[in-house]
Amino acid sequence: MTLRIGPVTVDPPVVLAPMAGITNAPFRMLCRRFGGGLFVSEMIGARSYLQGQEKAAMLAAFDPEESPRSIQLYGTDPATVGAAAERLVGEGRVDHIDLNFGCPVPKVTRHGGGAALPFKHRHFAAIVAAAVAGAGHVPVTVKMRMGIDDDHLTHLEAGRAAADSGAAAVALHARTAQQLYSGSARWDAIADLKAAVGDIPVLGNGDIWSADDALAMMARTGCDGVVVGRGCLGRPWLFRELDEALTRRPRTPSPGLGEVIDLMVGHAAALEAWLGSGIGIRSFRKHTGWYLKGFPLGNDLRVALNGVEGLDHLGTLLGSLDRSLPHPAEPERMRRGHTRGPRPVRLPDGWLDDPDDLGALGVGADLTTSGG
Repeated sequence: MTLRIGPVTVDPPVVLAPMAGITNAPFRMLCRRFGGGLFVSEMIGARSYLQGQEKAAMLAAFDPEESPRSIQLYGTDPATVGAAAERLVGEGRVDHIDLNFGCPVPKVTRHGGGAALPFKHRHFAAIVAAAVAGAGHVPVTVKMRMGIDDDHLTHLEAGRAAADSGAAAVALHARTAQQLYSGSARWDAIADLKAAVGDIPVLGNGDIWSADDALAMMARTGCDGVVVGRGCLGRPWLFRELDEALTRRPRTPSPGLGEVIDLMVGHAAALEAWLGSGIGIRSFRKHTGWYLKGFPLGNDLRVALNGVEGLDHLGTLLGSLDRSLPHPAEPERMRRGHTRGPRPVRLPDGWLDDPDDLGALGVGADLTTSGG
């Protein structure tokens, strides 16, 4: 079961969703150890990248062994997004560019960016077209939500506009911005999008907690692949499970605590090497609860891990555990990551008055370095 995104082959048809502060090179490389697919970087701001901001440059960095190299780009000005795409490709940095039109966080939507922008449908199409032109032979895809809220759904019109503007594929997180991460993803919207866009691939996102969820989504919606976000937090082996399920191979059991501990130590060490001593371990702290979710460890240890101070400290804390413990049953049902919502969407004043009026596009809309 293979997915084609322009010249890029994605086999199995699984994509790691960009997640701020998470999908850096060490995490992407860890996920790659378990299965194939397309592993997308954290989001970078187009203007920040063009201005040479250090954080944007770091977020745009890849491990030498990563292939294909996939990056998510954010921007609200067609010229800026097009120029950033052209530079990324011209410098030989990427093999695939994904455009962020799905971010629901207030610091992005209050300026008219992210999930707010597809409401301005002509402007949305202009950004996609500029990115496609700038990227040349490198495929450009679009990731979006269903819309701002149930009264302002945009995914069908945006999907058609993206296809007409040259996008190689579209991905839909089947929630609105107002929902954030609450409730259930509405997979029927993915099926509707698949019917609306014609020939380009459609990928489904939302509530892929297990390999069986991926199979169910693809069967129910007819989508061409899945995008996995929160389901792989603390469970990078989910990509092995997806690979085995989609190729109908026997399933490998989930790792026991001993293997999970080894993965944690390796992940933390890779973050320290990539981000620097101290910064890496602080970045790793949020992962500890995800890795150990469901294991009977006690609250005191979990609190200590949330404040882990270094690799030696991590080794001491984890060394006290019983490595023979099996993995908890049905860990995929133990939700990870964001659970917030619903919440009213922060928008610029007058944003919903006219889909062709860009006067309310905030002056800070294009200044974001990263999202999430």
